[in-house]
Amino acid sequence: MTTTVTENPVFTLTPKAAEMVKTIMKNEGKESAGLRVSVMPGGCSGYTYGLDFADASEAEDIVVEQHGVKVFINEDIEPLISGAKLDFVESLQGAGFVLDNPNATSHCGCGKSFM
Repeated sequence: MTTTVTENPVFTLTPKAAEMVKTIMKNEGKESAGLRVSVMPGGCSGYTYGLDFADASEAEDIVVEQHGVKVFINEDIEPLISGAKLDFVESLQGAGFVLDNPNATSHCGCGKSFM
């Protein structure tokens, strides 16, 4: 059963991240898709994040819609990313998505995995 969350979302998408997601979706011809956030075992700290596009939610998904973007999160990973925020950051070192997760107790040096 898909659960849609509008108040106190388990995951926050900043306006800048939402705009970049919509731009990428448009460039890839996936304007009607949603953003799937996943957590997979791996990396030097234990888990890695995944971001991908999905055409629709799955039965076990929590759906968060913010700034015109649907975000799909499998309910099994909700405890690992509850309260997390996805932003898009531009700096002298480059630009990219940054996921701030209050549940992560440690990060690897490269910033690609967490525990």
